[in-house]
Amino acid sequence: MRSVGAGLSEQSAQPEYRIEDLAHHSGATVRTIRAYQDRGLLPRPERRGRSNVYGDAHLARLRQIADLLDRGYTLASIKELLEAWDTGRGLGGVLGLVAEVHGPWTDEEADRISRAELDARFGGTPDEEAIREAVELGVLERLPDREGEEYLVPSPQELAVAAELYAAGVPLAAITGHLRELRDQVEHIASRFLEFTTEHVFARYLEHRPPTDADANEAATMVRRLRPLAQQTVDAELARAMRLLATRHLQIHLSSDPPQMKDDQPRAVSLPAGTIRAVQGLVGAEGVEAFIAAATEREVHKRTLDALASNHHTSGVFDQSP
Repeated sequence: MRSVGAGLSEQSAQPEYRIEDLAHHSGATVRTIRAYQDRGLLPRPERRGRSNVYGDAHLARLRQIADLLDRGYTLASIKELLEAWDTGRGLGGVLGLVAEVHGPWTDEEADRISRAELDARFGGTPDEEAIREAVELGVLERLPDREGEEYLVPSPQELAVAAELYAAGVPLAAITGHLRELRDQVEHIASRFLEFTTEHVFARYLEHRPPTDADANEAATMVRRLRPLAQQTVDAELARAMRLLATRHLQIHLSSDPPQMKDDQPRAVSLPAGTIRAVQGLVGAEGVEAFIAAATEREVHKRTLDALASNHHTSGVFDQSP
């Protein structure tokens, strides 16, 4: 067996790899390959004398695992998918569904921007803290081969909005704070849309784990059909809300005697996304509003009782005669 790159077996005429060669071609480390074998994710190699021999099937499997990991799947879920493939239940449809869900949810294309252009759009003075925050938020991505000189911009539209706000006088710290808050709220909306469509549309395709090729292919087709609906719904509702609230906001600020908010008028309160998820885990998405309202009322009642008890205790102390 030749050991330069991949050799060809005289018996099978198929490429053969030592573990070091397999690591080189797949991008995985030798340690990772052995760990995958131990976990049952990768078939054992063929033993030839004192050597272990790997083939193209091992290389293809490693590339499948790497692709699924990049898409956010855990090793446990990857093992389920690969076991389905190995038992003849198919994986092509599932991988197609994975690719469809993981694909772009917008027609916007990423762009690049030089550090000099970036500084010019935001005041002309280099601001390392602002760059760090933009990278942390994913507004900018570092390019290893252009570190500090050029950045990838996943959403040029989002960066353009930030630049316009800055030009209008909004401080960078306020812009990043607003984006963090907005992102939490939008992720909650996306979560609700996914729960809604899963319950009413996708549940029937996902009854089997993993789904059959036919079900996965149908689900992928449905994803393509429904993909634009989330953004279209949010766009329409945001336009409606902006028209309604902007008019009301302007009336309040132009009035010489701003109207007072009625005590019984509902008020919007922003809550951290983590809090919302925790409550959903307790009572389900449909019970979040009622749970938070009940918890708030309970806390108000508790504090009222504590205050009454404290006042009674204090007055009792001072009313005692010497």
